[in-house]
Amino acid sequence: MRNRYLDLLRAAAIVRVIVYHLFGWSWLSIVMPAMGVMFALAGSLTAASLEKRPANRVVTSRLRRLLPPLWLLGLIAVPVMIALGWAQEEDGEHPFTPWKLAFWILPLGDPPGSDLGIDSWEPLWYIRAYVWFILLSPLLWVVWKRLGPACWLLVFAPIAAIVVLDKTGFALPETADAVMWDFVTYGACWIMGFAHRDGRLARLHPTSVLLLAAMLGGAALYWQNGHQGEDAWDLNDVSESQSLYSLAFVLLTLRWQPGMAWLARVRPLDRAVTLLNNRAVTVYLWHNLAIAAIWPLLTFLALDDLGHLEKPVTLGMTFLLTGVAVLLFGWVEDLAAQRRPRLWPDAVPARAVSTATPDPVAVPMEPTGPVPAGWPEVGRDGMPRAGWSDAGRDGQPFAGRPPAGVSRHSAPPADGRKARRAAKKRDENNLIPTWWAPEE
Repeated sequence: MRNRYLDLLRAAAIVRVIVYHLFGWSWLSIVMPAMGVMFALAGSLTAASLEKRPANRVVTSRLRRLLPPLWLLGLIAVPVMIALGWAQEEDGEHPFTPWKLAFWILPLGDPPGSDLGIDSWEPLWYIRAYVWFILLSPLLWVVWKRLGPACWLLVFAPIAAIVVLDKTGFALPETADAVMWDFVTYGACWIMGFAHRDGRLARLHPTSVLLLAAMLGGAALYWQNGHQGEDAWDLNDVSESQSLYSLAFVLLTLRWQPGMAWLARVRPLDRAVTLLNNRAVTVYLWHNLAIAAIWPLLTFLALDDLGHLEKPVTLGMTFLLTGVAVLLFGWVEDLAAQRRPRLWPDAVPARAVSTATPDPVAVPMEPTGPVPAGWPEVGRDGMPRAGWSDAGRDGQPFAGRPPAGVSRHSAPPADGRKARRAAKKRDENNLIPTWWAPEE
């Protein structure tokens, strides 16, 4: 039985990631901190699996479902980047280093790529962060259970770690430093997923949740106001703000669950939500390349002078080209999950949850619909183990990575850490990829 509220929440986060990457609207990071939501859902899913199965089986199952779509992307993107001169690039963000290609197999570090192929590898920090959270979750879950009532300290430990890192200036070598900062940025959301799964979040008094969310959100916006990045109110540029605001948002969205009976009556939306959940990994991996292909395709068709229709046309083409990628490559998610491959899995589950309040001790039942690649299987009694049930549990993007050359604070760090972690962002007023833009 699927929890359609969590399905809808995940689908909304994926769409928000796509729109943000297309237009670069910084205010979207405040309307919905998508990555914090995704990590919280993933933490809930992982906790549900760890309740039912040995830790080694949970880790291998998750990796088995998550990595094959990445491997398929790498099999296509890496040879193309090499053929187009990656080895001859000078001053690129990822100089060609053969041994680092192993990160395309097991992304303990960011899978590398050429500057020309940036759209294929730039979003992969999320996959790398997800892998590390999966690997660390068995330990985190044991600590969470053993702390008892003091387990809430574990939620705020990553935020405390950010304070320590800021005060001390502590830094690790480049690859490890990126891992460390993404962990402390989104660790609170991941662990809050544990609280969602075991019912502790549902047992918090509503007034306490509202006050805590208001304090965290207010602190995030206050910090953002004094430590703005390239885009003044883009939380993705400032880890401190991103961590606090994402946690506040997750508290509100996972503490309450509205009824979802209405979704089944809006069939197009219902089917879109189902498709996005069944192809979440594929959509995330390929949407950036779909965006990069828009203007070359429009130019080829002599339709590149769109005037005031530019934004709606490019948005429509983004979804269209991403849909083509789903048709061409989405089947690998089914193979990874050991299911019969399907081209367009938008069939609405036969039974969907629409209760207003999640049940923290609900027992899983036999599966009634497909489970997205990269997330755990269902239990013997039917409800998928990670948040599709009333109990909730579960697992885009572009958050926590500041733009190239811009520090996360007003003053540039002495150790250059934040500059090394910076990711390149599109100019929100120019939808043309840099590699396609004509020379002046």
